[in-house]
Amino acid sequence: MTSSASRTGLRADARRNRERVLAAAHEAFAAEGPSVPLDEIARRAGVGAGTVYRHFPSKEMLFQAVVLDRIGWLTEQARARLGAADPGAVFFEFFDVVATHALLNKALCDALGTTADEPVRVCADEIGKFHDAFGELLSRAQAVGAVRMDVHADDLSALLAGYLAIQRQAPAGRPLARIIADGLRA
Repeated sequence: MTSSASRTGLRADARRNRERVLAAAHEAFAAEGPSVPLDEIARRAGVGAGTVYRHFPSKEMLFQAVVLDRIGWLTEQARARLGAADPGAVFFEFFDVVATHALLNKALCDALGTTADEPVRVCADEIGKFHDAFGELLSRAQAVGAVRMDVHADDLSALLAGYLAIQRQAPAGRPLARIIADGLRA
């Protein structure tokens, strides 16, 4: 869950505690968003609050570490799909992967919809890498005629936000979000 750079120099027990804190924070932020108290994260990790603060001096730093991990994972997933035989199918499948993860993870949803003035601005580089990889999937899908040519990579965040809003509001069994995805098709 963490980069090797962030683990360098930690004793084995400290590294394990850090991993436990990150795992508990991932779960807590996914369920409740960034408002979850650090004491609750410490409880879920089975460590004291001091352990959490030693690794992450503020809740914002812990939140950013969790979000960076998830965005990094999504970026890797996008890059892994770049050589797919059917770029159109892969684009729509990845669009659903991103939507599903953002829908189930409030922290990720908040980060992907963030502005530069919000607390996750430190994630801008990782978010940029994610958008680049997602944009490349879009370009490849457009090149084979699977996605409308008037959709730009910069539009993906707004389209994803709309898709997520509809997913949350749609009555059970209604394919409203699917209608949005179908609107992207060429």
